[in-house]
Amino acid sequence: MSLLLRSANGFIRGGKKHLFLLTRTFATTSRRFEINKIYPSATEAIKDLTSDSTLLAGGFGLCGVPDTLIGALRSKPSIRNLTAVSNNAGVDGSGLGILLASGQISKMIASYVGENKTFEQKYLTGEIELELTPQGTLAERCRAGGAGIPAFYTPAAFGTVVQTGELPVRYNPDGTVAAYSKPREVRVFDGKSYVMEEAIRGDVAFVKAWKADSLGNCQFRFSAANFNGAMGRNATLTVVEAENIVPVGGIDPAAVHLPGIYVDRVIQSTTPKNIERRSTAPGKPPSKRKRIIRRAAKEFQNGMYANLGIGMPMLAPTFVDPNITVQLQSENGILGLGPYPRRGDEDPDLINAGKEIVTLAPGASIFGSDESFGMIRAGKIDLTILGAMQVGMYGDIASWALPGKIKGMGGAMDLVSNPGKTKVVVTMEHCDRKGNAKILEKCIFPLTGRTCVSRIITELGVFDVDFEKGLTLVEIAEGVEVDEIRAKTGAPFAVSDGLKPML
Repeated sequence: MSLLLRSANGFIRGGKKHLFLLTRTFATTSRRFEINKIYPSATEAIKDLTSDSTLLAGGFGLCGVPDTLIGALRSKPSIRNLTAVSNNAGVDGSGLGILLASGQISKMIASYVGENKTFEQKYLTGEIELELTPQGTLAERCRAGGAGIPAFYTPAAFGTVVQTGELPVRYNPDGTVAAYSKPREVRVFDGKSYVMEEAIRGDVAFVKAWKADSLGNCQFRFSAANFNGAMGRNATLTVVEAENIVPVGGIDPAAVHLPGIYVDRVIQSTTPKNIERRSTAPGKPPSKRKRIIRRAAKEFQNGMYANLGIGMPMLAPTFVDPNITVQLQSENGILGLGPYPRRGDEDPDLINAGKEIVTLAPGASIFGSDESFGMIRAGKIDLTILGAMQVGMYGDIASWALPGKIKGMGGAMDLVSNPGKTKVVVTMEHCDRKGNAKILEKCIFPLTGRTCVSRIITELGVFDVDFEKGLTLVEIAEGVEVDEIRAKTGAPFAVSDGLKPML
């Protein structure tokens, strides 16, 4: 005897059609009415997509990107004027980059432009709109949209152009600004300012899974989870491309990362995985940077949870005392980063926030980008070390935009949003390539965060930052005089009575 329970009130999900019985049934036969969400091809799965839709796309860099579905959409050039929501737009010739090149996307909502020259050029010349959003805010806007929450408050981006509405959304062809972002509402809770952000709702979501079954249950693999779960839970129509389509029961219930209730269609992924940055163990950094990196490694304490920005911060673990154990978190969904892989052992599903191939340390855990930034905003990370273009004397930081160049803020605004619980340390060279000071009374470039940096490490020394009193030089590098530091610093600072040699 088989017992089949069906919904008493039928199946109602926005009028979607599925081929199965919708009555409560107690059956004594072996007959089953199966749910089968598998489609024969990507083209068939997206056949009813229309222009003017909001498309959510999973992926981070080139990891976990639904390339098969994107390629199928590229083959339908009549579908245009899309608003695409994704952490980034891939690179030229890959990921959403091919839809940017084909002119099918008219607006992007993203946290990072990165190295996509087509994306940057189209934005700066007015061919597309760009709503730059902090990475954690973007993840939460997508998660909230799928959870029926219309808006929420976040500490990220308070005091920045994102909050004040001074971020260009669209340019004119001559390079002047045609439209700015809208200012965000600010409220104070427990003495701290928060920015209101509205949820994003998608018409269609493209998701990349490692495994999926005919019920639509999905399992992601390592850091390919990233935005895929939040996107998949959100849209009116969710289409999944899976590397492996398995029988029902082929995914352990505890390993289902995206339950089938959110998924409408499943197709076989046919596009090979790409690697954006094939990284192996780094070589020796220049002596100036080595001094900074070595000193940054002294910030680690046993048992810490730490997040490291791209560039110099990522090299700091090389110099950590072997007796100190630190759990390294990467905002794209890893806790327990291991070393870079040996050549030939690279796994495209394992990347860090800098899109570099990495490994996992014993005891590592994997999760989606929305959960990752939840732990960041909540102050569960003890230490974050990141680079900067400028730092103000009261702890302001500018790290994401230069005049005439747009890269995006990525996750930096979230990482510096809770300085009361997360120590924010900046590692940078003391002056820029033209010899201009990078430590200033007030940042000139757009801010990443206000009054958040508590320590600055350069090749000349170490400053502690008091959010009200300003800078104090606490360590000085060998062979460097205080007068030299004063000459190269664009802000006044005190010298500690206990000034020590730089560790």
